[in-house]
Amino acid sequence: MSGLYLYDDAVAREFEPFALTRPVSELRAGAELIRHRWERVTGQKAAGLICASHLSDFSEGDAPPVVSADFVIPAGSIIANARLVPSLSARFSGDAVSTNGQLGAVRIAQDMPGSKFSNGSLALESVTATKGSDIQGRWLNAAYDLVGTLTDQLIEDIPVLGKTLKLQTTNAEVYGGGEVFIEEGAKIDPLVALDTTAGPILIRKGASIAAFSRLVGPLYVGEHVSIIGDSVSASSIGEWCKVRGEMSNTIMLGHSNKGHTGFVGHSYLGRWVNLGSGTTTSNLKNTYGTIQTWSPRGVVDTGMQFLGTLFGDHAKTGIGMMLTTGSVIGAGANIFGTTMPPKAVAPFSWGEDEPYSTFEEDKFLDVAKRVMARRHVELDERGRRHLKTCYARRWS
Repeated sequence: MSGLYLYDDAVAREFEPFALTRPVSELRAGAELIRHRWERVTGQKAAGLICASHLSDFSEGDAPPVVSADFVIPAGSIIANARLVPSLSARFSGDAVSTNGQLGAVRIAQDMPGSKFSNGSLALESVTATKGSDIQGRWLNAAYDLVGTLTDQLIEDIPVLGKTLKLQTTNAEVYGGGEVFIEEGAKIDPLVALDTTAGPILIRKGASIAAFSRLVGPLYVGEHVSIIGDSVSASSIGEWCKVRGEMSNTIMLGHSNKGHTGFVGHSYLGRWVNLGSGTTTSNLKNTYGTIQTWSPRGVVDTGMQFLGTLFGDHAKTGIGMMLTTGSVIGAGANIFGTTMPPKAVAPFSWGEDEPYSTFEEDKFLDVAKRVMARRHVELDERGRRHLKTCYARRWS
Protein backbone atom coordinates (compact mmCIF):
# COMPACT_ATOMS: atom_id res chain seq x y z
CA MET A 1 0.00 0.00 0.00
CA SER A 2 1.39 3.41 -0.96
CA GLY A 3 2.27 6.00 1.66
CA LEU A 4 4.46 8.96 2.60
CA TYR A 5 8.21 8.41 3.03
CA LEU A 6 10.67 11.01 4.36
CA TYR A 7 14.08 10.92 2.68
CA ASP A 8 17.38 12.05 4.21
CA ASP A 9 19.66 12.75 1.27
CA ALA A 10 23.47 12.84 1.53
CA VAL A 11 23.45 16.47 2.67
CA ALA A 12 20.92 15.78 5.43
CA ARG A 13 23.04 12.88 6.68
CA GLU A 14 25.74 15.39 7.65
CA PHE A 15 23.47 17.50 9.88
CA GLU A 16 25.54 16.98 13.01
CA PRO A 17 25.29 16.83 15.96
CA PHE A 18 21.83 15.43 15.21
CA ALA A 19 22.41 13.04 12.28
CA LEU A 20 24.26 10.55 14.47
CA THR A 21 21.12 9.74 16.46
CA ARG A 22 18.06 10.71 14.40
CA PRO A 23 16.68 11.24 10.91
CA VAL A 24 16.42 14.88 9.89
CA SER A 25 12.65 14.48 9.47
CA GLU A 26 12.52 14.04 13.26
CA LEU A 27 13.89 17.54 13.92
CA ARG A 28 11.68 20.47 14.82
CA ALA A 29 11.57 23.25 12.23
CA GLY A 30 9.61 26.23 13.42
CA ALA A 31 6.72 24.97 15.52
CA GLU A 32 6.48 21.43 14.11
CA LEU A 33 8.55 18.36 13.35
CA ILE A 34 9.51 18.24 9.68
CA ARG A 35 7.67 14.92 9.36
CA HIS A 36 4.49 16.38 10.82
CA ARG A 37 4.74 19.25 8.36
CA TRP A 38 4.85 16.85 5.42
CA GLU A 39 1.99 14.81 6.85
CA ARG A 40 -0.09 17.96 6.93
CA VAL A 41 0.93 18.98 3.40
CA THR A 42 0.20 15.57 1.87
CA GLY A 43 -2.76 14.58 4.04
CA GLN A 44 -1.04 11.25 4.77
CA LYS A 45 0.58 9.70 7.84
CA ALA A 46 4.20 8.85 7.18
CA ALA A 47 4.76 5.17 6.44
CA GLY A 48 8.55 5.12 6.67
CA LEU A 49 11.82 6.99 7.08
CA ILE A 50 14.55 6.66 4.44
CA CYS A 51 17.82 7.48 6.16
CA ALA A 52 21.28 6.24 7.11
CA SER A 53 21.41 2.51 7.86
CA HIS A 54 22.81 2.98 11.37
CA LEU A 55 19.46 4.50 12.36
CA SER A 56 17.58 1.27 11.61
CA ASP A 57 16.46 0.89 15.25
CA PHE A 58 15.37 4.51 15.65
CA SER A 59 12.02 4.61 17.41
CA GLU A 60 10.42 7.65 19.00
CA GLY A 61 6.87 8.76 19.67
CA ASP A 62 4.67 8.37 16.60
CA ALA A 63 7.60 8.07 14.16
CA PRO A 64 7.21 5.33 11.53
CA PRO A 65 9.90 2.66 11.07
CA VAL A 66 13.14 3.19 9.17
CA VAL A 67 13.06 1.67 5.69
CA SER A 68 15.55 -1.17 5.14
CA ALA A 69 17.55 -1.65 1.95
CA ASP A 70 15.49 -4.70 0.95
CA PHE A 71 12.13 -3.00 1.53
CA VAL A 72 10.17 -2.16 -1.61
CA ILE A 73 8.54 1.27 -1.59
CA PRO A 74 5.25 0.74 -3.41
CA ALA A 75 4.20 2.61 -6.52
CA GLY A 76 2.03 5.62 -5.80
CA SER A 77 3.98 6.52 -2.66
CA ILE A 78 5.19 10.06 -2.04
CA ILE A 79 8.89 10.49 -1.27
CA ALA A 80 9.65 13.86 0.34
CA ASN A 81 13.10 15.35 0.88
CA ALA A 82 13.44 15.95 4.63
CA ARG A 83 15.60 19.03 4.00
CA LEU A 84 12.60 20.90 2.62
CA VAL A 85 10.56 22.57 5.36
CA PRO A 86 7.19 23.08 3.68
CA SER A 87 4.79 25.79 4.70
CA LEU A 88 1.96 24.49 6.86
CA SER A 89 -0.41 26.09 4.37
CA ALA A 90 1.07 24.24 1.38
CA ARG A 91 -0.70 21.28 -0.21
CA PHE A 92 0.72 18.46 -2.31
CA SER A 93 -1.02 18.10 -5.66
CA GLY A 94 -0.34 16.12 -8.79
CA ASP A 95 2.79 14.00 -8.94
CA ALA A 96 5.45 16.39 -7.61
CA VAL A 97 6.07 19.67 -5.78
CA SER A 98 9.05 22.01 -5.89
CA THR A 99 10.39 24.97 -3.95
CA ASN A 100 12.80 27.49 -5.43
CA GLY A 101 13.18 25.35 -8.52
CA GLN A 102 14.27 22.24 -6.60
CA LEU A 103 12.15 19.13 -6.42
CA GLY A 104 10.86 18.64 -2.88
CA ALA A 105 8.60 15.61 -3.15
CA VAL A 106 7.53 13.17 -5.85
CA ARG A 107 4.89 10.48 -6.25
CA ILE A 108 6.68 7.45 -7.66
CA ALA A 109 5.10 5.71 -10.65
CA GLN A 110 6.60 2.29 -9.97
CA ASP A 111 7.93 0.25 -7.07
CA MET A 112 11.38 1.30 -5.84
CA PRO A 113 13.74 -0.73 -3.63
CA GLY A 114 15.00 0.97 -0.50
CA SER A 115 18.55 0.14 -1.63
CA LYS A 116 18.25 2.90 -4.27
CA PHE A 117 18.42 5.42 -1.42
CA SER A 118 21.02 3.66 0.73
CA ASN A 119 23.79 6.27 0.56
CA GLY A 120 21.57 9.30 0.07
CA SER A 121 23.05 10.17 -3.32
CA LEU A 122 19.87 9.62 -5.33
CA ALA A 123 18.32 12.94 -6.37
CA LEU A 124 14.55 13.04 -6.60
CA GLU A 125 14.99 14.69 -10.01
CA SER A 126 16.18 11.31 -11.31
CA VAL A 127 12.83 9.76 -10.39
CA THR A 128 10.64 12.06 -12.48
CA ALA A 129 10.99 14.52 -15.34
CA THR A 130 8.46 16.95 -13.90
CA LYS A 131 9.01 19.74 -11.37
CA GLY A 132 5.33 19.70 -10.49
CA SER A 133 3.62 22.59 -8.74
CA ASP A 134 5.41 25.18 -6.65
CA ILE A 135 4.85 25.29 -2.90
CA GLN A 136 6.10 27.70 -0.27
CA GLY A 137 8.89 26.38 1.91
CA ARG A 138 12.52 26.70 2.99
CA TRP A 139 15.45 24.46 2.10
CA LEU A 140 17.89 23.50 4.83
CA ASN A 141 21.52 23.27 3.73
CA ALA A 142 22.99 22.82 7.20
CA ALA A 143 21.72 22.07 10.71
CA TYR A 144 22.24 25.67 11.81
CA ASP A 145 19.74 26.85 9.17
CA LEU A 146 17.04 25.65 11.58
CA VAL A 147 18.17 28.43 13.93
CA GLY A 148 18.70 31.04 11.25
CA THR A 149 15.17 30.68 9.83
CA LEU A 150 13.38 30.20 13.15
CA THR A 151 11.68 33.54 13.70
CA ASP A 152 10.34 33.80 10.14
CA GLN A 153 9.12 30.22 10.34
CA LEU A 154 7.33 30.79 13.65
CA ILE A 155 5.62 33.94 12.38
CA GLU A 156 4.17 31.82 9.57
CA ASP A 157 3.40 28.68 11.60
CA ILE A 158 1.72 29.98 14.72
CA PRO A 159 -1.41 31.55 13.18
CA VAL A 160 -1.96 28.46 11.02
CA LEU A 161 -1.74 26.09 13.99
CA GLY A 162 -3.47 28.37 16.48
CA LYS A 163 -6.60 28.68 14.40
CA THR A 164 -7.10 24.89 14.44
CA LEU A 165 -7.16 24.60 18.26
CA LYS A 166 -9.84 24.97 20.91
CA LEU A 167 -8.73 28.09 22.75
CA GLN A 168 -9.22 29.67 26.16
CA THR A 169 -8.99 33.24 27.36
CA THR A 170 -6.28 34.57 29.64
CA ASN A 171 -5.89 37.16 32.36
CA ALA A 172 -2.22 37.60 31.53
CA GLU A 173 -0.98 41.04 30.53
CA VAL A 174 -1.03 41.00 26.71
CA TYR A 175 0.45 43.83 24.70
CA GLY A 176 2.00 44.55 21.32
CA GLY A 177 -1.07 44.20 19.11
CA GLY A 178 -0.27 40.69 17.84
CA GLU A 179 -2.13 37.41 18.10
CA VAL A 180 -2.11 35.13 21.16
CA PHE A 181 -3.39 31.55 21.00
CA ILE A 182 -3.80 29.68 24.30
CA GLU A 183 -5.10 26.15 23.96
CA GLU A 184 -7.62 24.87 26.49
CA GLY A 185 -5.80 23.13 29.31
CA ALA A 186 -2.85 25.50 29.53
CA LYS A 187 -2.15 27.06 32.96
CA ILE A 188 -0.94 30.64 33.20
CA ASP A 189 -0.27 32.18 36.61
CA PRO A 190 -1.00 35.79 37.50
CA LEU A 191 1.78 38.31 36.78
CA VAL A 192 2.70 36.82 33.39
CA ALA A 193 3.36 39.18 30.47
CA LEU A 194 2.81 38.25 26.82
CA ASP A 195 4.56 40.59 24.36
CA THR A 196 3.41 40.17 20.76
CA THR A 197 5.16 43.23 19.34
CA ALA A 198 7.48 41.13 17.16
CA GLY A 199 5.21 38.16 16.52
CA PRO A 200 2.42 35.84 17.72
CA ILE A 201 2.45 33.48 20.71
CA LEU A 202 0.99 29.96 20.92
CA ILE A 203 0.75 28.06 24.23
CA ARG A 204 -0.40 24.44 23.99
CA LYS A 205 -2.49 22.37 26.41
CA GLY A 206 -0.80 21.13 29.54
CA ALA A 207 1.79 23.91 29.46
CA SER A 208 2.42 25.81 32.69
CA ILE A 209 3.69 29.40 32.81
CA ALA A 210 4.82 30.60 36.24
CA ALA A 211 4.39 34.10 37.64
CA PHE A 212 7.01 36.67 36.65
CA SER A 213 7.57 35.09 33.25
CA ARG A 214 7.78 37.35 30.20
CA LEU A 215 7.00 35.60 26.93
CA VAL A 216 7.97 37.43 23.74
CA GLY A 217 6.73 36.43 20.31
CA PRO A 218 7.11 34.83 17.96
CA LEU A 219 6.98 31.99 20.46
CA TYR A 220 5.71 28.41 20.42
CA VAL A 221 5.24 26.66 23.77
CA GLY A 222 4.48 22.96 23.33
CA GLU A 223 2.35 20.56 25.33
CA HIS A 224 3.34 20.01 28.99
CA VAL A 225 6.14 22.60 28.87
CA SER A 226 7.01 24.35 32.13
CA ILE A 227 8.31 27.93 31.99
CA ILE A 228 9.46 29.00 35.42
CA GLY A 229 10.25 32.70 35.15
CA ASP A 230 12.44 35.21 33.30
CA SER A 231 12.25 36.21 29.62
CA VAL A 232 11.69 33.63 26.88
CA SER A 233 11.55 35.03 23.36
CA ALA A 234 11.46 34.01 19.69
CA SER A 235 11.76 30.31 20.47
CA SER A 236 10.11 26.96 19.76
CA ILE A 237 9.82 24.71 22.81
CA GLY A 238 8.84 21.10 22.25
CA GLU A 239 6.77 18.89 24.53
CA TRP A 240 7.75 18.17 28.12
CA CYS A 241 10.58 20.71 28.29
CA LYS A 242 11.43 22.83 31.32
CA VAL A 243 12.73 26.40 30.93
CA ARG A 244 14.03 28.79 33.57
CA GLY A 245 16.21 31.82 32.89
CA GLU A 246 16.68 33.92 29.77
CA MET A 247 16.31 32.16 26.43
CA SER A 248 15.93 33.58 22.93
CA ASN A 249 15.87 32.39 19.32
CA THR A 250 16.24 28.77 20.40
CA ILE A 251 14.64 25.45 19.47
CA MET A 252 14.13 22.73 22.06
CA LEU A 253 13.17 19.52 20.28
CA GLY A 254 11.42 18.02 23.32
CA HIS A 255 12.00 16.33 26.69
CA SER A 256 14.92 18.64 27.51
CA ASN A 257 15.70 20.78 30.53
CA LYS A 258 17.05 24.26 31.02
CA GLY A 259 15.93 24.29 34.62
CA HIS A 260 18.12 27.09 35.96
CA THR A 261 19.44 30.55 35.20
CA GLY A 262 21.95 31.17 32.42
CA PHE A 263 21.46 32.65 28.95
CA VAL A 264 20.79 30.40 25.96
CA GLY A 265 20.43 32.13 22.60
CA HIS A 266 20.30 31.14 18.92
CA SER A 267 20.77 27.50 19.87
CA TYR A 268 19.22 24.09 19.23
CA LEU A 269 18.71 21.49 21.97
CA GLY A 270 18.10 17.93 20.82
CA ARG A 271 16.02 15.51 22.85
CA TRP A 272 16.95 14.53 26.44
CA VAL A 273 19.41 17.42 26.86
CA ASN A 274 20.04 18.81 30.34
CA LEU A 275 21.83 22.11 30.95
CA GLY A 276 23.41 22.61 34.36
CA SER A 277 22.76 25.77 36.35
CA GLY A 278 24.39 28.83 34.82
CA THR A 279 25.13 27.22 31.45
CA THR A 280 25.54 30.13 29.04
CA THR A 281 25.87 30.19 25.26
CA SER A 282 27.62 33.05 23.50
CA ASN A 283 25.69 33.86 20.34
CA LEU A 284 27.51 36.98 19.07
CA LYS A 285 31.21 37.59 18.45
CA ASN A 286 32.86 40.66 19.97
CA THR A 287 33.75 41.69 16.41
CA TYR A 288 30.10 41.37 15.31
CA GLY A 289 31.41 39.27 12.41
CA THR A 290 29.98 36.08 10.96
CA ILE A 291 30.28 32.92 13.03
CA GLN A 292 32.19 29.78 12.14
CA THR A 293 31.15 26.33 13.29
CA TRP A 294 32.29 22.73 12.98
CA SER A 295 30.86 20.39 10.35
CA PRO A 296 31.80 16.86 9.24
CA ARG A 297 33.63 18.52 6.32
CA GLY A 298 35.59 20.88 8.56
CA VAL A 299 35.09 24.36 9.98
CA VAL A 300 32.66 26.45 7.92
CA ASP A 301 31.59 30.09 7.93
CA THR A 302 27.85 30.09 8.57
CA GLY A 303 27.32 33.62 7.26
CA MET A 304 25.27 34.22 10.42
CA GLN A 305 25.94 37.01 12.88
CA PHE A 306 24.08 35.17 15.66
CA LEU A 307 24.62 31.50 16.46
CA GLY A 308 24.91 29.83 19.85
CA THR A 309 25.29 26.08 20.44
CA LEU A 310 23.90 22.97 18.79
CA PHE A 311 23.37 20.30 21.47
CA GLY A 312 23.00 16.70 20.30
CA ASP A 313 20.53 14.27 21.87
CA HIS A 314 21.31 13.27 25.47
CA ALA A 315 24.02 15.96 25.85
CA LYS A 316 24.61 17.24 29.39
CA THR A 317 26.49 20.25 30.81
CA GLY A 318 27.64 20.86 34.37
CA ILE A 319 27.02 24.02 36.40
CA GLY A 320 28.56 27.24 35.16
CA MET A 321 29.43 25.90 31.68
CA MET A 322 30.39 28.68 29.24
CA LEU A 323 30.11 27.90 25.52
CA THR A 324 31.56 29.95 22.69
CA THR A 325 29.73 31.03 19.53
CA GLY A 326 28.95 28.29 17.05
CA SER A 327 29.68 25.42 19.44
CA VAL A 328 28.68 21.85 18.59
CA ILE A 329 28.16 19.45 21.51
CA GLY A 330 27.91 15.86 20.30
CA ALA A 331 25.18 13.45 21.28
CA GLY A 332 25.64 11.86 24.69
CA ALA A 333 28.48 14.19 25.70
CA ASN A 334 28.67 14.95 29.42
CA ILE A 335 30.95 17.93 30.06
CA PHE A 336 31.54 19.93 33.21
CA GLY A 337 34.09 22.09 35.00
CA THR A 338 35.20 25.69 34.58
CA THR A 339 37.21 25.43 31.34
CA MET A 340 35.46 26.60 28.17
CA PRO A 341 35.13 23.60 25.82
CA PRO A 342 36.44 23.66 22.25
CA LYS A 343 34.18 24.61 19.35
CA ALA A 344 33.31 20.94 18.78
CA VAL A 345 32.92 18.31 21.48
CA ALA A 346 32.76 14.74 20.17
CA PRO A 347 29.76 12.52 20.95
CA PHE A 348 29.87 10.63 24.22
CA SER A 349 32.73 12.73 25.54
CA TRP A 350 33.18 12.86 29.30
CA GLY A 351 35.17 15.22 31.49
CA GLU A 352 36.07 18.74 32.52
CA ASP A 353 38.87 19.57 30.10
CA GLU A 354 40.59 18.36 26.95
CA PRO A 355 41.47 15.71 26.14
CA TYR A 356 38.08 14.35 27.13
CA SER A 357 37.67 10.70 27.97
CA THR A 358 34.82 8.64 26.52
CA PHE A 359 31.62 8.15 28.48
CA GLU A 360 31.51 4.40 29.22
CA GLU A 361 28.74 2.81 27.19
CA ASP A 362 26.98 0.99 30.04
CA LYS A 363 27.08 4.05 32.29
CA PHE A 364 25.71 6.25 29.51
CA LEU A 365 22.83 3.82 28.92
CA ASP A 366 22.05 3.71 32.64
CA VAL A 367 21.88 7.50 32.77
CA ALA A 368 19.70 7.65 29.66
CA LYS A 369 17.31 5.10 31.17
CA ARG A 370 16.98 7.11 34.40
CA VAL A 371 16.53 10.40 32.59
CA MET A 372 13.84 9.05 30.28
CA ALA A 373 11.99 7.31 33.11
CA ARG A 374 11.52 10.68 34.83
CA ARG A 375 9.35 11.65 31.86
CA HIS A 376 7.60 8.26 31.88
CA VAL A 377 9.36 7.13 28.71
CA GLU A 378 10.89 3.65 28.69
CA LEU A 379 14.29 2.98 27.15
CA ASP A 380 13.36 -0.39 25.74
CA GLU A 381 15.63 -2.97 24.12
CA ARG A 382 15.22 -1.45 20.67
CA GLY A 383 16.11 1.97 22.04
CA ARG A 384 19.21 0.52 23.70
CA ARG A 385 20.28 -1.11 20.43
CA HIS A 386 19.84 2.22 18.67
CA LEU A 387 21.98 4.10 21.17
CA LYS A 388 24.62 1.36 21.20
CA THR A 389 24.87 1.57 17.42
CA CYS A 390 25.19 5.35 17.57
CA TYR A 391 27.85 4.97 20.25
CA ALA A 392 29.85 2.63 18.01
CA ARG A 393 29.64 5.13 15.11
CA ARG A 394 30.60 8.21 17.10
CA TRP A 395 32.87 10.74 15.44
CA SER A 396 35.92 12.24 17.12
